[in-house]
Amino acid sequence: MQSMKKVQQGFTLIELMIVVAIIGILAAIALPAYQDYTIRAQVSEGMSLASGARTAMAEFYNDRGAFASTNESYGLEDPTDIAGSYVVSVDAGTTSGVIVVTYGNNANSNILNSTLEFSATTSAGSLAWTCRPGTNMPNKYLPNSCRN
Repeated sequence: MQSMKKVQQGFTLIELMIVVAIIGILAAIALPAYQDYTIRAQVSEGMSLASGARTAMAEFYNDRGAFASTNESYGLEDPTDIAGSYVVSVDAGTTSGVIVVTYGNNANSNILNSTLEFSATTSAGSLAWTCRPGTNMPNKYLPNSCRN
């Protein structure tokens, strides 16, 4: 008599547990990386909104040889009127040539109420812009062009 072995089909419980563990490990690695990516995207909104202020400040400086003390002097809207989804204000009103971008309530809690600063350096009649973290802004969320 010939005996027939029954062929096993499907996953065993051990195999299923191993697959679930691997998925858990991958998720534990991917989620923080994705969160950092989304925060960096929120920070980049500030760079975009500040570009108009940088242009206005450069034109003002080229015409007058000095920086103004208010957004209005540059022909810009009030600081709180220059806002986006995550940015609540873009303030160019410093006589030292610094633009301060402030992140508000819709921003991730890691950058909530943080600031990003753009500083103008004058050399031979031209301006060079430097981006740097302001108040409570972690370096890891800055765009590559702003990192120290």
